[in-house]
Amino acid sequence: MNQVNRPAFLTVLLFWLISLSMLGSACSQDQKDKIQNAVAGGPTVAGGAQPTLDSTYVIRYMRAEPAFKDQLEWGKKFYREREYRLGWFRNHELVPQAKTLLSVINKAADEGLDPRDYKVKDFDKLFAEFEKSKSDSTKRNALEKEIDVALSGTYFNWASDFYRGTVNPREVKSIDWNVKRNKIKLHKALMTILKERESTYPYYEFEPLHPEYDRLKKALAEYRAVQRNGGWPTLPATTKLKPGDSSPAVALLRKRLLGGDAPAATPATPAATTTPVQSTGNVTPAAAPAEKYTGELVNAVKQFQELNGLKADGIVSGETLKTLNIPISARIDQIILNMERWRWIPKKFEPSYLLVNIPDYKLHVIENNKEVFDMRVIVGKTLNATPVFSDKMEYVVLSPYWNVPWSIIEKELKPKLINDPSYLDRLDMEVVKGYGKKAVAVDPGSIDWSSITQETFKYTVRRRPGPKNDLGEVKFIFPNSNDIYLHDTPHDELFSQTKRGFSHGCVRVAEPLKLAEYLLRDKPGWDLQTIQDTIANRKEKYVALKEKLPVYLVYFTAWVDEAGSLHFREDIYNHDKALAREYFD
Repeated sequence: MNQVNRPAFLTVLLFWLISLSMLGSACSQDQKDKIQNAVAGGPTVAGGAQPTLDSTYVIRYMRAEPAFKDQLEWGKKFYREREYRLGWFRNHELVPQAKTLLSVINKAADEGLDPRDYKVKDFDKLFAEFEKSKSDSTKRNALEKEIDVALSGTYFNWASDFYRGTVNPREVKSIDWNVKRNKIKLHKALMTILKERESTYPYYEFEPLHPEYDRLKKALAEYRAVQRNGGWPTLPATTKLKPGDSSPAVALLRKRLLGGDAPAATPATPAATTTPVQSTGNVTPAAAPAEKYTGELVNAVKQFQELNGLKADGIVSGETLKTLNIPISARIDQIILNMERWRWIPKKFEPSYLLVNIPDYKLHVIENNKEVFDMRVIVGKTLNATPVFSDKMEYVVLSPYWNVPWSIIEKELKPKLINDPSYLDRLDMEVVKGYGKKAVAVDPGSIDWSSITQETFKYTVRRRPGPKNDLGEVKFIFPNSNDIYLHDTPHDELFSQTKRGFSHGCVRVAEPLKLAEYLLRDKPGWDLQTIQDTIANRKEKYVALKEKLPVYLVYFTAWVDEAGSLHFREDIYNHDKALAREYFD
């Protein structure tokens, strides 16, 4: 080797040694790419190993984008579990799921979501740059990393709303919802989408977890189609129709429920109950003839009343008229809000459980994923709203005592007991010290009723088991901090009302013996006759269930049943209004 070339040779050799040293160190992938490129003498053609990420890159990139910042933990878990391999590329090509994700986001409005919330990166531009860079491995690898983390951040941003809800009910005091949340792991869901793991849930199809949600989604599409075509007519505020009446308003009512061009249509589906009209004015045309209100239109009104939780008498006035005139925009919002609630629900119910839908005043008994029966219930008044939560039932209590709340002691009993402590006997009540089997009766005459306060009163006033007992013959306990339970009532006449908000918060059931027999069906020796004989003894008896049974007290004001009929209920506690402020604002 001549003297002229030796310096150049030594320079190249030194550069190679430094490069190899750096490649073996803990430098970032960006540095490695640059060194490899420099050693090779500049840009290279496509090929080579798939680039990898590191935690620094993922954290820096996701923190820099406000929409991704809240999803950083999911991003860290996703890439850490895959040892920082890219997720959306195979052999330097985008996997098909990338385009599917962007297509799903374009249709987010179908879910009641805003696509703009998830279009925070210009993927068309990034994809175009990526295609142009394929002849330059350095640029290509840098773009692969950027696109990969951007797609992951976009997925987590969308999936967090779609699978967990845009509103966290636990963080908003005005939203009463303490039902246990779903425990979906979004990084696992993304791995399912990328076909790196299997799941019993339809994540791989970007689909919802509950069929009830999917049915509401279809109803939303139908209602929006009606809205685009002009909505539905508004009946005059003075309308009052009974079967057999004649009125110009009948023609509007027919359009509202049956459709002017389809008199044989049934109101069983949203499309049939929401016939579009071009005018949304409130005034009936002056020249409209007086049509008779009979036949199929009366039946359509009765079905409408049933689907809206109203008395199905076929009379159009009052609540029925008010409900018919609710704008379609309000109904669309109501559907969206109830879709949101389904995102809060656990991703899978237990095979057997009890579910009380508070606005529907109904209890559903589910066994092995099928409803075996339902019954009417009474829930709390507006001022004593039944809370929305979930727990597990443990006991059936036969011939229960009723512990009188302090509010009743103070406002109703105390003024009378000051002058006549024996007044409790006439109410079949007693005063005790202690609880349960250790409770000891106390002479009410020994208490200075005039000076008691909630803090100083160390006793319990309770009504004995019997026909006067406010809890009736049976109580069903699922211990909870709200002190809420299911129970019988001596006031059976209230179950005939369509709106049944009469209690102080607990849930009264219409058929307590039927429910007790069902819950104790697997308990040896506890058939219906034994239950009735035990009640007749008028001695409180706790019977533990063989297995604890999940109980859900929920709040849905819109749902589609398995037959495809859309139901609406009144927002009796204004929970829809509270959620709407968070969701739409």
